[in-house]
Amino acid sequence: MTKDLTADSIQAIAGGLTYRTEAFIGGQFVGSASGEVFATENPATGQRLAQIAACDQEDVDRAVASARAAFESGVWASQSPSDRKATLLKFADLIEGNATELAVLDALEAGKPITDCLEIDIPETIGCIRWHAEAVDKLYDQVSPTGPEHLGLIVREPIGVVGAVVPWNFPALMAVWKLGPALASGNSVLLKPAEQTSLSALRLAELAAEAGLPDGVLNVVPGFGETAGAAIGRHMDVDMVAFTGSTEVGRYFLQYAAESNLKRITLECGGKSPQVVMADVADLDSVAENAVNAAFWNMGENCSCGSRLIVHRDVRDALLEKIVAQTRAWTVGDPLDPATKIGSMIERPHMEKVLSHIRAGQSEGAKVVLGGNQTCQDSGGYFVEATIFDDVNNDMSIAREEIFGPVLSTITFDDVDDAIRIANDTSYGLAASLYTDNVHTAHRVARQLKAGNVSVNCYSEGDMSTPFGGYKESGFGGRDNGIHAHDQYTETKTIWMQLR
Repeated sequence: MTKDLTADSIQAIAGGLTYRTEAFIGGQFVGSASGEVFATENPATGQRLAQIAACDQEDVDRAVASARAAFESGVWASQSPSDRKATLLKFADLIEGNATELAVLDALEAGKPITDCLEIDIPETIGCIRWHAEAVDKLYDQVSPTGPEHLGLIVREPIGVVGAVVPWNFPALMAVWKLGPALASGNSVLLKPAEQTSLSALRLAELAAEAGLPDGVLNVVPGFGETAGAAIGRHMDVDMVAFTGSTEVGRYFLQYAAESNLKRITLECGGKSPQVVMADVADLDSVAENAVNAAFWNMGENCSCGSRLIVHRDVRDALLEKIVAQTRAWTVGDPLDPATKIGSMIERPHMEKVLSHIRAGQSEGAKVVLGGNQTCQDSGGYFVEATIFDDVNNDMSIAREEIFGPVLSTITFDDVDDAIRIANDTSYGLAASLYTDNVHTAHRVARQLKAGNVSVNCYSEGDMSTPFGGYKESGFGGRDNGIHAHDQYTETKTIWMQLR
């Protein structure tokens, strides 16, 4: 998608955009009930982009009422699966027709490289909606084994009103990871985007309405976590909350559920993902390419970021040399330039947090072999160099805490059991990667790594057909993607019939 676009042409597109800045409730764009707004900025320049409606309890109440009315009316929930599929496929077509605009919105507001937005995020956003749309009329319910005098039906029904609270690192894509299966299953949804990245979510709502999604089925309530997010979590008429974000905030939603109606909660939270490299790997160039991508893709602002390189002592020096060389080619700069590989941190406080982690690593005795500093300061934005540490042990803070920035820690091991122990010695368990040329090692170690997603000889989260989620403090309650994602947005009902 980027072959015909230049930095100048993308800048021209960005300069010509108009932003949707009001909440989307009941099929209409409306201001917040309080009239309050908040600023969203371009983190690559530090300049304000727009003022967004700041929703709070009253706005959430309005949105929930709209979603509940739509759900109970059956205008969407009672449609045949094939009819819902047709609407969602039209929605996907409209996203595709506006792909460049959506990509530029996410690059502007999240500081993401435009090439990633155009070639990864938005194509996968389109693919997600299409995948769940196509799946919805191919999912069968069950008949239980009974004698001739009974009939046992096991059926799925939409859960009702779903709150989807999504993060800022993949604004459009994370929104549809929730919207795809939730809408396909017949639910009504309140989507709360992260306050840093509301623009693409509001544009998606407009496109969904254009596709024919009935009023009230999709509502977008921008705002802060402590206001709009908490109001969704505590609302007595929200049946479920699907959350992606930090483990810290995920805990709040469990508290909110306990304080209110025991709504279902699904969490996809943080990670400290290991990349385990065995001594038998011959192609270290391929390992280095994957390791660099795992560590620095999306500026390391990624829950499955491969931030811990756990490498056998026999290949450590050779691999680290290749990783440093490849990282030097990852250009840090303007997110709207197609040549940029590493954009900005999402905001100044986050940049300062990442830099403080780097300083902590140095003070604990780890060795910086590349990077370690703020960069591109003349831009006014929030940029950090790709940073590689060596001489890290797994007790250091940089090996234990989720940094959510472009920081890779190198940890050495001597035998396979040691590698597995180090990899699993974390409170997280979202993803892991393993590199080996021995098929027996691949099977054995992949089974022993305590993570919801394990990639072998590559860095990957799978694709839209495979479930994504984690162990331990990386989350629970359900999975994004795949058929499994539909389960969390439905209730299972048994219908037992006495036959005459």
